[in-house]
Amino acid sequence: MADIRSLRDAVEYLKTVPGEYAETDVAVKPHAEISGIYRYVGAGGTVKRPTKKGPAVMFNNVEGHEGARVLIGLLASRERVGMMLNEKPERLGFLLNEAVQNPVQPAVVASEKAVCQEVVHYADEEGFDIRKLLPAPTNTPEDAGPYITMGMCYASDPETGDSDITIHRLCLQTRDTISMYFVPGARHLGVFREKAERRGEPLPISISIGVDPAIEIAACFEPPTTPLGYNELSVAGAIRRQPVELAPCLTIPEKCIANAEYVIEGELIPDSYVREDMTTNSGKAMPEFPGYTGSANPSVPLIRVKAVTHRRNPIMQTCIGPSEEHVNMAGIPTEASIIQMVEKAMPGRLKNVYCHSSGGGKYMAIMQFEKKQPSDEGRQRQAALLAFAAFAELKHIILVDEDVDPFDLSDVIWALNTRYQGDVDTIFIPGVRCHPLDPTQRMEYNINLRDNGISCKTIFDCTVPFTQKARFERSKFLELDYKKWLPDL
Repeated sequence: MADIRSLRDAVEYLKTVPGEYAETDVAVKPHAEISGIYRYVGAGGTVKRPTKKGPAVMFNNVEGHEGARVLIGLLASRERVGMMLNEKPERLGFLLNEAVQNPVQPAVVASEKAVCQEVVHYADEEGFDIRKLLPAPTNTPEDAGPYITMGMCYASDPETGDSDITIHRLCLQTRDTISMYFVPGARHLGVFREKAERRGEPLPISISIGVDPAIEIAACFEPPTTPLGYNELSVAGAIRRQPVELAPCLTIPEKCIANAEYVIEGELIPDSYVREDMTTNSGKAMPEFPGYTGSANPSVPLIRVKAVTHRRNPIMQTCIGPSEEHVNMAGIPTEASIIQMVEKAMPGRLKNVYCHSSGGGKYMAIMQFEKKQPSDEGRQRQAALLAFAAFAELKHIILVDEDVDPFDLSDVIWALNTRYQGDVDTIFIPGVRCHPLDPTQRMEYNINLRDNGISCKTIFDCTVPFTQKARFERSKFLELDYKKWLPDL
């Protein structure tokens, strides 16, 4: 069983598992090369082919950043996530659902225990430049700039003091500024920032990079599963069965993750906005989870950096937006949210759910539903509606029976071909708010949309009518222990 409390614990553990970790000492440029390499060897997800699932990769020799390393792809395999969270891959949604309902609140430790502050750089020092301190990669040659893609952003409600952690798109702009993109209405920190701005006050914020993967997964929960005031660090605490340790920041009245590899301390400045591509004029932002490069936002809030702290020989952790890594970070909490909502309404009917990589972990869910009695007919569609309510960004739901493996897309497509008729088993729900990064959810694509980000949600019911189950029974093979004959397979 893996005993992981930090990113370094995770790396050391993976070194013991064949095929799950690789590293290279060959010099690499942070500008586009790191992602360009990993695209081929491990990205998966919605990345343009050729790509594949592969090991996490450590780059030990990053040009311009002596002593620093870059790790990519830590979470780019569901099997690897399961290893690091001590759970079977197909049960991860259930693990997170249990963790949400049994939170373990974070604990503050003394500054001397904060290994994230072994080395300190203050912004008012001569020569300070975050672009030189942080080996943040540029994913493609078109990107607006170097991006922090795995930054755990931690801030507190200026009115209630409630704290929360989320992951945001962070672009390094100048020597001491970072732009921060907020999906409208989708993150608690956006509410905190707006409250502070109305008061004319900066919002203190810490950005912890390179942490326990349990924290990275937990940080991706969203309402209604984790409502405003719910600190997702308590989910990570529940997974590990001990509190996440926080430490006081050095320059702002906020906390950071004590064993992070890097911490950026700063403030979101009120009424201060910049164009995301202000330093490159590329017109592009970075590759996003649907598989396309997003447009640079013309006006995003600005963080003024006060300090950067880090461990000795720090590890910058990064990911590719359309990769399997994003699928797991976004998709597994979504699965947990769906499980929680459906289980409350109809216990024991939802056997499993998988947010498939082709939807980036957000747009598509495959729900495995068991009809146990005649009155369960129709409840499978009710379960799909509950899933849409639990996670607004879902666009497509495929319903399958308990004898179909939701994690095997070939099996799902088999059900689509043999248990589904388009004019009978398709349910359209038009005009519903979804996600602005889907290029079909724009008025240029559909002139009938009232606003960008509105979509037609669709249910594909590939379940067998309860009264006809006998007609759709799969071939019965002999149940036996094949290892008697083929012990090595």
